[in-house]
Amino acid sequence: MASSFATQDSSHLADCPTQPTKRRIVRERGQREVFCGLTGIVWLHRKIQDAFFLVVGSRTCAHLLQSAAGVMIFAEPRFGTAILEERDLAGMADAHEELDREVERLLARRPDIKLLFLVGSCPSEVIKLDLGRAAERLSAKYLPKTRVLNYSGSGIETTFTQGEDACLASMVPTLPATDPAAPANLLVVGALPDIVEGQFKRIFDELGIGPVAFLPPSRSDELPPVGANTHFLLAQPFLGDTARVLESRGAKHVSASFPFGAEGTTAWLQAAASLWNVDPMLFRKVIAPSRERAKRSLAPYRQQLEEKTVFFFPDSQLEIPLARFLSQELGMIPLEVGTPYLHRQHMEADLEHLPLNAQLSEGQNVDKQLDRCLAAKPDLTVCGLGLANPLEAQGLRTKWSIELVFSPVHGFEQAGDLAELFARPLNRQERLAV
Repeated sequence: MASSFATQDSSHLADCPTQPTKRRIVRERGQREVFCGLTGIVWLHRKIQDAFFLVVGSRTCAHLLQSAAGVMIFAEPRFGTAILEERDLAGMADAHEELDREVERLLARRPDIKLLFLVGSCPSEVIKLDLGRAAERLSAKYLPKTRVLNYSGSGIETTFTQGEDACLASMVPTLPATDPAAPANLLVVGALPDIVEGQFKRIFDELGIGPVAFLPPSRSDELPPVGANTHFLLAQPFLGDTARVLESRGAKHVSASFPFGAEGTTAWLQAAASLWNVDPMLFRKVIAPSRERAKRSLAPYRQQLEEKTVFFFPDSQLEIPLARFLSQELGMIPLEVGTPYLHRQHMEADLEHLPLNAQLSEGQNVDKQLDRCLAAKPDLTVCGLGLANPLEAQGLRTKWSIELVFSPVHGFEQAGDLAELFARPLNRQERLAV
C-alpha cells in the first residue's frame, strides 16, 4: 500500500469516507497534556551501569524522580538532583561554582561513575546556567576517569520519551570513529532491556549479521564506533535527533517497521538481513521458531481483541507502530492515532500497514481530542496518566501509554506480553461487570 498524505489544521474532523484514497493528517496546535522528559532517566540509569544523571532543577524535579523511579530505600540509585534555590534563579549566587562543588563531592563519594550527565530541567534561560559550557569545563577537568555530558530533560519538550532521544544524541559526538577499511557494522539504537538485547544479538549472530553494537551500551567503555560504514536500525520510534546526529557522522539509517509483534519484528530483522545479503532460506530457518512462538502467543489475544476499536492520544511517539501492531496482528480497528510528532521517513514502513481510514493527528489539542474520543466511544483508549482517570469516569477503558515504554515489549518473545497489556483493561472490565 503506497503512503500518501494530506494535512490540515482543523477545528473539527469530517467523517472519514469508508475507502479514502489519501491519508489525512490533522495537525493540532493547542493545549497539551505532556509528561516530563526527565522520566527517561528512570530507565536510562538502569541501562548504562556506570553512568550517573545529575538533574539541575527545582525541588519539584527531585520529587518527580523520587516518586517516578520507585527505587528501594536500601538501593543507591545512579541519579540525583542539584536543587536550584531562589538565589540561584535570581542570579545572586555563582551557579557555576556551586555546580562545580556538587560535582566534586559526587565524584569523590562515587568513584565508580565513568559517565556523568548534567540534565537540565528547563532551558538555560530559565535556570540561568549554561550546562553545555559546564559539561565541557568539567569533562576537561575529570577526563580520562569521568566524561561529563549534558542534555535537556525539559518538560517543555514534545513528549517525555524525548529525554532518551536527547541523552543518546549527546553521546553520539563522543563515539569513536570506525576504521574506513573495516567491513560494514550494524548499530541498534534505543534503550532495550538486557533480555531483549540478548535475544536480538543471538538472532543477528545466527544470521551472520555483524559486527552488531547497541546504543546505549551497558557500560561507557563499550561505546560503539560509528562512521560511513555504519548502518543503524532504530529500536525506538522517538529517536529523531539521535538519528540526525548519527547521519551527520556518516551513518546510514535502515528504514524498517519497528520490532513489535511477529510481523513487525520479522520486517525489522529482514531489513538488516537484506543489507547483509542473507540467504532467504537461512533467514526463514533462523527466525521460524521464534516467529511461530510469537504467533501462537498472539492467537488467544486476537480472538479477544479482533474488531475492537482503539483510540490513541498523542503521548510517547510509540502510537503509530503500536497501532500497526494492533491492526495488522490482532485485528483491532484504530479510529484515531495521535502522535506528538510524525517523522514520516521513520514511520513510513508502519504507516503502509495502517488502514487508510484510520485518522492520524499530529500534535495536541487536548479539548478537541477529548471531544472526538468521547464521540467515538472506542473500546480501548491509549493515553497519558493525566487523562486516564477522567476517561475511565466517562465509561471508557484506558491503557496508560507510559506502561508501554517501561515494559519489555520488543521482539518475538515479548509479543504475547505486549498484546496482554492491551487486553488487560478489557479483561478488568469483564471481571467488574455485574
